Amino acid sequence: MNALDIVKTQVADSAQTKERLLADEKTLALIAHVAEVCTEAYRNGKKCLFAGNGGSAADAQHLAGELVSKFYFDRPALPAIALTTDTSILTAIGNDYGFDRVFARQVEANGQSGDVFIGISTSGNSRNIVEAISVCKLRGITTVAITGANPCKMDVSDFTIKVPSTETPRIQECQTLIGHIICCIIEENIFGNLKPQK
Repeated sequence: MNALDIVKTQVADSAQTKERLLADEKTLALIAHVAEVCTEAYRNGKKCLFAGNGGSAADAQHLAGELVSKFYFDRPALPAIALTTDTSILTAIGNDYGFDRVFARQVEANGQSGDVFIGISTSGNSRNIVEAISVCKLRGITTVAITGANPCKMDVSDFTIKVPSTETPRIQECQTLIGHIICCIIEENIFGNLKPQK
């Protein structure tokens, strides 16, 4: 297969995964509901916490940035923390307690009842996210998992959004889309009155 064929195949595969997502009314409704849960948390003065590993760590940082800065239009900042960014904290916890605790320990430090924790994982089996979910449940923090199609350990979350694919690149592409949709709805719900008129 030449390079151009690879390009066409990759774009087609990505589009087909999004088409399957679009056809899944139950998952679409769940995405909308999670966005409303996040909106309610913000209206109550709470925040969102994001976590992931590798590419999902980048997604966690990306989505926190969309909320703290802006998504579609200028408006007041929203509190959001990516638990993937502070190397001193990550290495201290990893060294003292083990890698499985790098997110759970941060939830213990920064999580409050009424917050929303969003764990992003293509496999859905990231042990450090599962540990964080356990801590969240003890602290009254709502948990959301964004994963692939397979059954997984992160199914213990309050809400599990499953991308209709088992291929890592396709899952990651849809995880970004889902995150963007959630950010879009939160921004519209809270600050829609500030949106510039077209």
